[in-house]
Amino acid sequence: MTTIYDFKEKEMNGGDIDLKDYQGKVLLIVNTASKCGLAPQLEGLEALYKQYKDDGLVVLGLPSNQFKQELADGQDASEYCQIHYGVTFPMTERVQVNGDDEDPLFTYLKAESGHGRIKWNYTKFLIGRDGQLIHRYAPTTKPEKIEPAIKEALQA
Repeated sequence: MTTIYDFKEKEMNGGDIDLKDYQGKVLLIVNTASKCGLAPQLEGLEALYKQYKDDGLVVLGLPSNQFKQELADGQDASEYCQIHYGVTFPMTERVQVNGDDEDPLFTYLKAESGHGRIKWNYTKFLIGRDGQLIHRYAPTTKPEKIEPAIKEALQA
């Protein structure tokens, strides 16, 4: 049976992100896009990460140009997020979230949530310390609205 810990991603700098390294942590996985009107959510995501990372929260951003709102390449996207929003949480190379070339992690997350296609940037998936999906959040759900669920997950 597949679990969240079976997936690997490529970090912006080319290094590997092995989700198995996050066992026992709470994960917030988000498909990001630098030019999206929802990009200011990066500030809220970073604030959550800074506040709770020492308690076991990992925010993982996966830039996607699926909706034509990302910069030309992953390195540009990473630099943009760092410069404009102070992002320090891990960011992967660009991925597809839907379709034939979709990243297997998103195939898994969509199946686990029981909801289909990713409809827009900033869809968020909260994963508990046990590796189980807690909730899929809509793109318009602001990070601060997820904070109570994150606190609860961290205490579990």
